Amino acid sequence: MPTQPLQPFAPPANVLAHLPAGMLSASTALTWLLYAVFAFWAVYTLVIVYHWLRYSHDSHLAIPSIAVHLAVSAAIMTYALTGVIFG
Repeated sequence: MPTQPLQPFAPPANVLAHLPAGMLSASTALTWLLYAVFAFWAVYTLVIVYHWLRYSHDSHLAIPSIAVHLAVSAAIMTYALTGVIFG
């Protein structure tokens, strides 16, 4: 058990400071990172949906599960992207 109070988290040093001034802002980098995550999610989801429908042997849970996955994932990704764009 520590006897000292916890210290607040110190964020890492500014990585973008090593780039030329004005080349890339933190919000632009975060926006493009989230777009890359969204693109990866979209490709991953298409592959998973294809394999689930192809090899599920007519499971009655496949379509509702895919619909729930798409709705929840799209809501989370939309929330993340609009928070960066409009925030």
